[in-house]
Amino acid sequence: MTATTTSAATPPGVRLPVLVQTLLFGQFRAALLPLLRRRYGDIFTVRLAPANRLVVLLSRPEDIKAVFSGPNTVFHAGEGNAILGPIMGEHSVLLVDEEQHRRVRKLLMPAFHGAALRGYQDLVARLAAAEVDRWPTGRAFRSHSRMHALTLEIILQVVFGVTDQARLAALRPLVRRIVSVGPLIMLGWFNSRLQGIGPWRRFAAVQRELDRELYAIIAERRTFDDLADRDDVLSRLLCTTDDGDGLSDAELRDQLITLLLAGHETTATALAWAMHELARRPAQLRAAQQAADEHDDDYLTAVAKETLRLRPVIYEVARKLTEPVDIGGYRLPAGAVVAPAIGLVQTDPNNYPEPDEFRPSRFLDGQPPANTWIPFGGGVRRCLGAGFSLLEASVVLGEVLRRFDIGTDERRPERQRARNITLVPARGARIVVRHRTTGTTTDR
Repeated sequence: MTATTTSAATPPGVRLPVLVQTLLFGQFRAALLPLLRRRYGDIFTVRLAPANRLVVLLSRPEDIKAVFSGPNTVFHAGEGNAILGPIMGEHSVLLVDEEQHRRVRKLLMPAFHGAALRGYQDLVARLAAAEVDRWPTGRAFRSHSRMHALTLEIILQVVFGVTDQARLAALRPLVRRIVSVGPLIMLGWFNSRLQGIGPWRRFAAVQRELDRELYAIIAERRTFDDLADRDDVLSRLLCTTDDGDGLSDAELRDQLITLLLAGHETTATALAWAMHELARRPAQLRAAQQAADEHDDDYLTAVAKETLRLRPVIYEVARKLTEPVDIGGYRLPAGAVVAPAIGLVQTDPNNYPEPDEFRPSRFLDGQPPANTWIPFGGGVRRCLGAGFSLLEASVVLGEVLRRFDIGTDERRPERQRARNITLVPARGARIVVRHRTTGTTTDR
């Protein structure tokens, strides 16, 4: 659907009660949004709780470009991500806008530039090797659970710099509880009457306990006299200032929680989906194994990118408008949320021929069309951890594929299931692995 003139009306959309739309969007958006696109076209609306928000879904690259390249004074990502506030904290890089966002992003960037990433690679490889060496052979298991355990360990050691076994043992169950928070908890947190009862009260107690652990880590790390020689992200952040102004303890807490949730859950899920896809495609598995044998990081990164294209972990990103904006032929009002739909643009046959096919070679023959591959968002809000996530994925894939052949005990592909703001394999991406007896050779 292409509109050539600006309309005063908002784009079309469903007229179900807001609560019903919110529940459908929260639990079934991977099925709901393609259905709405077929019915209403490339730009459509839903209304979501809290506060009856008008959310405009976008799936044309040119409309997505308008959002990502628009002024950050008009397109507020922090306000668009407000639902994450009770978990990540008000200082999170995902929840601040304009000058405050510029400052925080500038302080975080040195921990994720090229030299820093290379410094993390050996530790990621060691942790990945230790994890996959424990995998059972010859029987099915949930790869998502194992990837969760691995990426949690990577985050705790690479980001937090925690190696003390007692502290790791205290942190692991708390983090698992926080990561598993569901949409009901996230939405209910905005109702003050619910915060002291039932699951919301229990979640708050876990959150307070995790905060105590994080503030203790921060306080202890500030006493170290070798911060400049340490490679973990927290130590790097403590060494970084902007015009002499560093991050406060509260700001550090919020950034650590953000990195924990954004870097742990999303990478674990992407790796599980990669296992799921390779287990069902022998030719693609052989090609990926050859790449692993040859330490061809470009091909393994292409596997990760194609996984994120076909199975996006986050289905949409959001920006709240501070003033009216013309997009897609409509005059969208201030206060509306515009949401580039990652899952729609990345599976559009106009952008990717045979979009349902898993084909890593798409990412070896030049760059994809602009604003059609956006799993990390775009513009000045593009995910800071994108490079680390792809590095982590390629290293982990290499460790797995050099050791194992991968199969599955399931005939049908797993569907996507909503878990907080992510889409995960409904049955955990079940796989069966067996030790390889010979190397592989194949034409890629």
